[in-house]
Amino acid sequence: MPGFKMKPKKRRRSGFYCDKMGFEFLAYKGLETGSREVVSHVIKQDKIIFAFESSLNPGNEEMGKHLIKHGDGVKDIAFQVEDCDFLIKTAKERGAVVVKEPWVEQDSHGKVKYAVVQTYGDTTHTLIEYMGPYKGLFLPGFKEPLFEDCLLATLPAGGLKFIDHIVGNQPNDEMVPVSDWYEKCLMFHRFWSIDDKQIHTDYSSLRSIVVTNYEETIKMPINEPAPGKRKSQIQEYVDYNGGPGVQHIALNSSDIIQSLTFGTGGSLISSLGYPSALAPPPTTLTPTPTPAHTPV
Repeated sequence: MPGFKMKPKKRRRSGFYCDKMGFEFLAYKGLETGSREVVSHVIKQDKIIFAFESSLNPGNEEMGKHLIKHGDGVKDIAFQVEDCDFLIKTAKERGAVVVKEPWVEQDSHGKVKYAVVQTYGDTTHTLIEYMGPYKGLFLPGFKEPLFEDCLLATLPAGGLKFIDHIVGNQPNDEMVPVSDWYEKCLMFHRFWSIDDKQIHTDYSSLRSIVVTNYEETIKMPINEPAPGKRKSQIQEYVDYNGGPGVQHIALNSSDIIQSLTFGTGGSLISSLGYPSALAPPPTTLTPTPTPAHTPV
């Protein structure tokens, strides 16, 4: 589950994913639920969950520094685990930086254990262990969304199924150390690797190692730039992001064309800059004549 750190417009951002991509509001945490520091809007589609968070007060150094350095983006990628204590103990013994030691949160629906480790750049991984069945909407402290958009139920299905992979872009010569970190500290293994002979254009190229967990349900491509006629797109990302970070999140779709044309008339295609040939033809509206005399 990726967690996005946003400026104070998280409701609008999460709403975009619902209106244009078929997500639904799942849960909310904020002042109304007793959270005095952070507000969080959680959305879901099938097995995909995104959490959009913002600080409620000035002086939140963790969020503030991240936004100043990187702008809006992914701060945390959460993994559900079976034994949080064992993973943190092993990761620490193998050199991982533990941002937050394991702690437990609970409410009337059950208990959940968390821990946070540092990965590349300022990105973190939150490990989540459900201590028995959890019957709440999402996690302790979250309640039903404050608002419900009645129009969302009238829209067709978005067709998105699960997170296929999450790409982390690194500076030159950092790909191997980062992929080694996943193998050593989180006990991932190499799933696939490519070099600039396989992925390149006339001007840009890259190298990549894909790491995955034991069940191969999580895939994390770790990319770095390779020499080309011009600056690699990976290096451009690292430069503009202020260091390594999550470049993109790939979502599996049962029907890509359906997902791209979700909602009204291919609006997602237009907003993301996809070729207009994929979008339905525009609809011409005839304006209604205005009466000569009207009380409005």
